[in-house]
Amino acid sequence: MNLEKKNKLSAKELEDLSFDDFDEVINPKPEDSDFDAIVEEAISRRGFMGGVLAFGGVATLGMATTALTPISAEAADNRFGFKAVAAGTDDGIVVPEGYNAHVAARWGDPLFSDVPEFDHETRGTAESQARAFGDNNDGMSLFSDKDGRQILVVNNEYTNRGVIWGNNPDGAWVSDDDINKGKAAQGLTAAELAEVDGKWQIVKDSPYNRRFTPDEPMDITGPARGHDMMKTNADPDGATVLGTFNNCGNGRTPWGTYLACEENFNGYFGSADPDSYEQDAAFKRYGISGKDRGYGWWKVDERFDVTKESNEANRHGYVTEVDPYDPTSKPKKRTALGRMKHENAEVVVNYDGRIVIYMGDDERGEFLYRYVSDGVYTEGGNTDDLMENGTISVAKFWGDGTGEWLALTPETTGMDEAMICIHTRQAGSIVGATTMDRPEWVASNPLRAEVYCALTNNKNRGVKPNAGGDATPVGGPNPREANKYGQIVRWWPSNGDHTADTYRWDLFVMAGNPTVHQDANGGSTNVTEGNMFNSPDGISFDEKGLLWIQTDGNYSNEEDFAGHGNNQMLIGDPATGEIRRFLVGPKEAEITGIAWSADRRTVFVGVQHPGERGEGHWPDGDGKTPRSAIVAIRRDDGAAIG
Repeated sequence: MNLEKKNKLSAKELEDLSFDDFDEVINPKPEDSDFDAIVEEAISRRGFMGGVLAFGGVATLGMATTALTPISAEAADNRFGFKAVAAGTDDGIVVPEGYNAHVAARWGDPLFSDVPEFDHETRGTAESQARAFGDNNDGMSLFSDKDGRQILVVNNEYTNRGVIWGNNPDGAWVSDDDINKGKAAQGLTAAELAEVDGKWQIVKDSPYNRRFTPDEPMDITGPARGHDMMKTNADPDGATVLGTFNNCGNGRTPWGTYLACEENFNGYFGSADPDSYEQDAAFKRYGISGKDRGYGWWKVDERFDVTKESNEANRHGYVTEVDPYDPTSKPKKRTALGRMKHENAEVVVNYDGRIVIYMGDDERGEFLYRYVSDGVYTEGGNTDDLMENGTISVAKFWGDGTGEWLALTPETTGMDEAMICIHTRQAGSIVGATTMDRPEWVASNPLRAEVYCALTNNKNRGVKPNAGGDATPVGGPNPREANKYGQIVRWWPSNGDHTADTYRWDLFVMAGNPTVHQDANGGSTNVTEGNMFNSPDGISFDEKGLLWIQTDGNYSNEEDFAGHGNNQMLIGDPATGEIRRFLVGPKEAEITGIAWSADRRTVFVGVQHPGERGEGHWPDGDGKTPRSAIVAIRRDDGAAIG
């Protein structure tokens, strides 16, 4: 697509592009594959599937360190606690027999009693949206105060332009208030939830209720604070930034704070004359250009006009720490954790007290990261330094089932600490990290030193390099060319030490469609006609050590995806490799974000962008505006879940 064409995309064409496809339209990658490297490292499909069969139902490339223990069907039922549900295409929520679900909060629900209820005709205003539940909820956590009050903090990743502006003729902004409404719908929402007549709902006017919009003042912390590349006309000290946006997954710390993870921040920067903008190599690596995704923020806020404020984009793409218990607290952008398209931040307290944070960079061919604090965590102690001073490393997976963490330091990269934090992707390329199939959520097993990462898909695997020109050979944890289904990789840190430089790894599951394909695209042997899925995205462990898997994939239910139905949530057992489908979502939605109530009797699950292409109207029904929402799921008998 030439420059003239890409700068004339219609609102509808922009709406239909995924974030990754948008990046490739703006920065097309050369058709290039290093097949010499592929020959060196690739594992053939026949060899890969042989490895799967040899390990009894779990896709395994390395040497597994956890034995797979056959158990009876009755024992499996007791461990899972439910009978699997079938795939489906209805515009609603399907949960197992013996469970029930209701909507607890949705886009546009007022947080305060002086805010009007959501208006399906107008979709609200910028003023009302700034004090109402945000759009397209994603990662979330639930916190309990000393009195047992439940505080939900949730990411509001982005807006569906054709929905939030669906009252306009072309589904695009027509006024500054439209743009500001879309802006106010993003960021974070904090809301107290309570059970009323057996159903969860927002507690209006709670002192915990708060919106964190793209205009919220936040401290910049860590090595990048005050660097010249962080200074702007509005902030000549490079110390305070306005806002957080496009937060995808999340994390929570043992000291009770929330971590919001900025992902596709690049799509908000643009200009009135994108043809005149000359993109430098660093911005190209992060997908920042003169063309935005149709949000129009540059029109109402010159921070987002790349021709007027060249450094603003360097101030986004970080992990932001929020204190849910103090509504007056100032959030902190933690630059020491690196700048990338963060998916989530999985926090582990290592046995020596150091904090370890695992993070994926969700773009085709980007990297998997680990941060290790210099200091140690002590309950009740000062924690501010733990995400200020530490070492970020990047993963290198070897084809023999081993791997190592490559430290990103001035010695290994030739970059100073601030530049490593600002240009983290470039640092990863310098040390030779493994290009991954879009590393999404990372989850750590609470019962053992074992970590999982969802690799959602990658149509460019073995076809094109990543945005930095790094080869994407087929092999290791990325065993399929033009990967359309995704997989979940797991690893075991050496000696159970999350700070160790080495680990062993394998694949827990390789998603696919065994009803269509008889090769590796059929998936690993723990994928069957009864549980098949594509594009694992959100993953999280419960207290029993079961892995909850949420999907954000192809819901066409046709051809390669026939029988997959709508996006779904499944539960996997690491001990046996078995996977069961627990939930099916509404039409055109992604299932993402999960949290448990303090008593474990309710699991909260996020439903994002339902009806994104106009075919669904969940949760309010025909003729109504589709709205992203949080669903509360419980057992009919009131027992704990997970």
